Parts: sequence; C-alpha cells; structure tokens
Amino acid sequence: MDWSQARATATITIVTLVASLLILAMNLLPEAAVGGGFIPLRFDAAVPPDAGFPVPAILTPLTATLIHGGFAHVALNLLMLVYCGGQAERAVGARGIVLLYVAGAFAAALGQYLMDPVSHVPMIGASGAISAVVGAYALLYGQRRAQAVAGVSADVVHVLWLAAAWIGIQLLVGLAGFGGTTIAIGAHIGGFIAGLALARPLLLWRYRGA
Repeated sequence: MDWSQARATATITIVTLVASLLILAMNLLPEAAVGGGFIPLRFDAAVPPDAGFPVPAILTPLTATLIHGGFAHVALNLLMLVYCGGQAERAVGARGIVLLYVAGAFAAALGQYLMDPVSHVPMIGASGAISAVVGAYALLYGQRRAQAVAGVSADVVHVLWLAAAWIGIQLLVGLAGFGGTTIAIGAHIGGFIAGLALARPLLLWRYRGA
C-alpha cells in the first residue's frame, strides 16, 4: 500500500498505538478507563457530568479510542484500521477519513448509550470508530469484493460479510478475555451504520470540484 495516500490513517494508528501502549505499560488502565472512557451514566441529568473526572463527558467518545484493554485488543483493532482505513482514505481523502473516524466514535457512543443509558461501565477501545471505517470500506469496495447471492446485490453481500467478520473478531477477543475487555455491541452497530451513511457523501464531498 502507498502510505503517501493514507497519511491520516497512519497518524491515527500511531497516536492510538502509542497512547494505548503507554497506558498499559504504566499499569494505568483502571484509572484511564474511568477517567477517559465513555460512561453512559455520566449523561444522566441527575449526575453532575464532569464532577471528579479529568475529561469532559462530551469528549470521552474520542478519548475512549485511545484506551485499550490489552495488547491483543489494540493489535486487532489497529490491524483492521490499517487495512480498511488505508483503502478508504484513498477514496475519501485525509479529511474524509478523519471526519469518518470522529463521527464513528460519537455514533458508537450513541449506540452504546441507547443500549444501556444508565450503565456505569466504561466503554473503551477504538473498535466503534473503526466500525465506521469498516462500514465505509465495505460500501466503497463492495462491488469488486463480492458476488450477488440469491438476488441480493454484491454491495449488500460484502457489507454483511464484513460486518459479520468484524463483529466475530470482536466477540472472540471478548470471549478470550484479553485484558478484561467486553464487547460493546451497541457501539459496533452505531459505528458501522455511521460508516455506511457517510461513505458516499464523503466521496462526493472530496470530488465535488472535480
């Protein structure tokens, strides 16, 4: 892959890797998860949103992407980001991939909030934001990666297969118990939907003046 066409993906990957490894190496995971993870209960009107927390609640969907439950957790997430993000960035450009990733992080947080709005368990990891990248990649490259099945278009088949594979990988990580990670299903769904919704608008936005 020509990384000159995927510099934003490379930057996101490096920043996430460095932050996650530092937290793990310094044994700061519990403090980081509570302080920077996304906690749905913090958005309850009865709870002071920022009392005693180092990061404002509204920013935690982003800071949560820099915190991972273990080395396998961060490695699997970033492998998917490198592949799908690099390909998607070639289509939507650097600004497009950054917008996609950020929107995916917030969509993932919203998805998890809707699943359990009173949860006090921190959601950590970049998989929700990466789900948006995976969704966009599936839509942008689906036609040449899959074949129509039983009247279902190649685009839809590719999206479904990639979504199933991505969620399956995350489930295996959770079942293996790497770093005590749990699977935020709502986050994966929210991020993936955001990626599907934004892929073509971002593509059109990049080439609107062409």
